[in-house]
Amino acid sequence: MNELYRYLTIALPSEWRRLPGRERDAHKHAFAAAVQDSGVATHTYSLVGTRADADLLLWMVVEDLERILLAESRLAATELWAWSTRPYGYLAARRRSPYLGSHAHAGNEHARPAAGPAGDKAYLVLYPMTKQRRWYALPQEERARIMGAHFAVGHRYPQVRIHTAYSFGIDDQEFVVAFEVDDVRDFVALVAELRETESAAYTERETPIFVGRALPLADALDRVDGASVRVTP
Repeated sequence: MNELYRYLTIALPSEWRRLPGRERDAHKHAFAAAVQDSGVATHTYSLVGTRADADLLLWMVVEDLERILLAESRLAATELWAWSTRPYGYLAARRRSPYLGSHAHAGNEHARPAAGPAGDKAYLVLYPMTKQRRWYALPQEERARIMGAHFAVGHRYPQVRIHTAYSFGIDDQEFVVAFEVDDVRDFVALVAELRETESAAYTERETPIFVGRALPLADALDRVDGASVRVTP
């Protein structure tokens, strides 16, 4: 079965940061417990230091939509949720690219039975993407040729792992693309090279872009208010 992905960002206001440390800690503990109790596989990333409008990124992986709805309802009952806003959220489904054909290579996202991030890379780069409508007017064979050149560039960066999810008909964007990487400069080099490919000319939009540090949820929450580096007098 092709899994569903939910990507959710969370932002906490300065007023929350001015609450007593024990109160903030209680909010974070209750939120982490709610995520754990939801029973949904949730991967967490700190956006502190890379985004000014969001602090935390959650990537949920489920097999049916109802589990996402129930999980978020559980999170909505927490104090931290009540204090926070959710600036960005995306829904997408995992499926095989129609341009791959029988192609396969080591590290290919569809060569791995497990969906979602492997968790062995330090950073995640994620963004929604939409193609121009003229792309779909091209014959399938032409699109396959163009994407073949696109894939060939990606093969030169085996240290960058890609996850492509599809949002046709269920969200405002067409795709949500996520990349796991240990050094974001490798991703900069990959994207710079992709900009020169023919496929790039058919991109309508690929922002906002999120760079997250993969962390256990408790650690990611502590980075929001600096608790991990807090010094007690």
